[in-house]
Amino acid sequence: MFAAIFIPDFALEAIVRAEPLLRERPVAVLEGAPPLERVIIANAKAQIAGAAVGLTKAQAEQARGVVLRARSSEQEVAAHAALLDCAHAFSPRVEDAALDTVLLDIAGLDRIFGTPQKIARDLARKISEIGLEAQLGVASNLETALHAARGFAGITVIPPGEEALRLGPLSVDVLAPAPEILQTLDSWGIRNLRALASLPPIPLSERLGAEGLRLQTLARGEGSRPLVPTDPPLHFEEATELEHPLEMLEPLAFVLNRMLESLCARLQARSLATNELRMRMELDSSPRCGDLVRAIRLPVPMLDAKVFLKLLQLDLEAHPPQAPVRKIFLQMEPARPRQSQNGLFLAASPEPERLELVLARVSGVVGEKNLGVAEILDTHRADVFRMRRFTSVSSFGLRVSRKSKSNDNSSNPKLGCKLAMRRFHPPLRANVLTHAGEPVRVSFLNIRGEVAACAGPWRASGEWWSNDGWSRDEWDVAVQHKSGLALYRMYRDLASESWFVEARYD
Repeated sequence: MFAAIFIPDFALEAIVRAEPLLRERPVAVLEGAPPLERVIIANAKAQIAGAAVGLTKAQAEQARGVVLRARSSEQEVAAHAALLDCAHAFSPRVEDAALDTVLLDIAGLDRIFGTPQKIARDLARKISEIGLEAQLGVASNLETALHAARGFAGITVIPPGEEALRLGPLSVDVLAPAPEILQTLDSWGIRNLRALASLPPIPLSERLGAEGLRLQTLARGEGSRPLVPTDPPLHFEEATELEHPLEMLEPLAFVLNRMLESLCARLQARSLATNELRMRMELDSSPRCGDLVRAIRLPVPMLDAKVFLKLLQLDLEAHPPQAPVRKIFLQMEPARPRQSQNGLFLAASPEPERLELVLARVSGVVGEKNLGVAEILDTHRADVFRMRRFTSVSSFGLRVSRKSKSNDNSSNPKLGCKLAMRRFHPPLRANVLTHAGEPVRVSFLNIRGEVAACAGPWRASGEWWSNDGWSRDEWDVAVQHKSGLALYRMYRDLASESWFVEARYD
């Protein structure tokens, strides 16, 4: 058995999918370069209102209440990709026949999804969830299923052996014959497939040749074309061209929510999630403002439109567009869904989705560069680190080698005590009196005292090849004050000739 999916008025359906509120309104689609735009598709309500196909834009604007939209190739590509995702959710063998047509092999799927009738109903419901209205045909050969989908509204299931009977009432136009053949058949009075199937084959071939016999075979439902499976790339992107440029974030959030729900539905149909969101906004024509490009990387693969919307809202509040937005492109990078083993009584805490929202809110207060995990840089300069993003908890596993355990002598009292260093962040500025290059008296904060002993200097320097070059002499000093001796790590910055107290030994 084969199933065929056909989307009537596909250009109009792609626009209505991006703007669901237009589903109940009279809508006409325009195509062409201004001022030569003409109506190419109009729904039933628009035709009743007077917006007929072929009218110019100026003429169509006279039709009361009709909404005019320009044809959008980006929205058609996104709608076609969503249609393929729905088909791949049911069958691994899918043929990309046309923008408005998809064919799939459903043989052997009854053990998973049920009867062909149930498969067709579930497939139609899935397509409706992504915002498209489809016609479906199910038959034992591809051509019959395709002609049923194009000729009958709703869902049509043709049992084997009844192909010619069920296809008989359809117009000859459903076979898409050449114009001269269609004209010839019309002159003979052949209007439907039943009349074409009943013609004698030999006289038909004498007048119309092999093409006539091929059309008669299709009219009888005896096609034998094989399915040609295609494997489209996993590219998940939605585009929306706004009727009027938007300046406020609230209406932008409404548009983004609809796009996110469509993308999440497509990913769910492929049993995938996403670990990165990429957004590009084309701003209103302004020479000083380019496109706004933002990317949000997620710590783990997720599939929650509400979480994604909140993350985009927080990101736009921190980086608002500098001009009104007229076009939005939203893309999700596909990834395998995460698999986690939760406890029997408690869920994983904190949940990655909630943690990501908390981090986004905090970064809006303290700044993106001041939030994350401190990572020490591979350099000789002390206390140099950078902030990197939080990742999943499994990334922070602690590894303790056997060698480190065997060398840990802190629990053996016979090996003597060890010093602990308390570092000051930032280092404390100090006034130091020196003699022969060695510190002899130190004062910082409320501590003043003579240097009882010192060790050093130890010269350290680095990054001399850049503007951030540094060089310093380090000392360990024992300072005598009222409570006794105290050990400190100090250093002298050779560039500024200033002294600083870096740490204290306990």
